[in-house]
Amino acid sequence: MPPTTFLLLFRGVGGPVQLPVAELRAALTKAGFKDATTYINSGNALVRSALSREDTLTKVAELCLKKFKYDRPIFAPTAAEWATVMKRDPFPRKAEGKHVHAVLLAEKPKAEALAKLQALAVGDEALLVLEKPIGAYHVCYLHTPHGFGTSKLGEKFDKGIGVVNTARNWNTVVKMHELAQGLDAK
Repeated sequence: MPPTTFLLLFRGVGGPVQLPVAELRAALTKAGFKDATTYINSGNALVRSALSREDTLTKVAELCLKKFKYDRPIFAPTAAEWATVMKRDPFPRKAEGKHVHAVLLAEKPKAEALAKLQALAVGDEALLVLEKPIGAYHVCYLHTPHGFGTSKLGEKFDKGIGVVNTARNWNTVVKMHELAQGLDAK
C-alpha cells in the first residue's frame, strides 16, 4: 500500500499545552513516519504513512502521550480530504484568513446545538455544517467577519457545538493544503 499523506491536527495546543515543533518532527520521524513536517507551534503536523488512519492515529497518540504527555484528541484527515474541505468552503468570497475557520467534528452535532449557536451570530456571522462527512469527519465552517476573538459565536462555539472538534483559521487551512500537496508530489 503506498503511503498516504495525513494532516495531524492536535486539539487544544497553545498556552500550557505544548507540542514543540522540532521535537515533534523528530519524534514522528523516529517512529517511522515519512516526511514528518510541522507548521507553526499550534498543533499542526503532516506525515506520510503506510498505516491506516486508525493505526496512524493510535501510533501518534501513544508517541505524544509518552514523549509530551499530550492526551487530547488528534484528527487525521488525508491530503485529499483536506482538499475537499477547501473546495466545499461556503464562504469563498469571505475567506479572509483569520475570519473563516474550518472545523473538523468527531461526529455530527445536534440540530439544537447548531440553532443555539446560530442565534448568537451577529450581522454577517454564520456557521454551516456540511450534510455529509468528508472522510471520517463532519465539517463545519465558521465565518466571523469582525474577528473570532470578539465574536460571541466564536466564544461559545467550542462548548456549544457539543462534539469533540478542532478548528483552523483559513490561513492555516491553505498552508496545510500547500504542505500536503508538496508531500503528495514526492
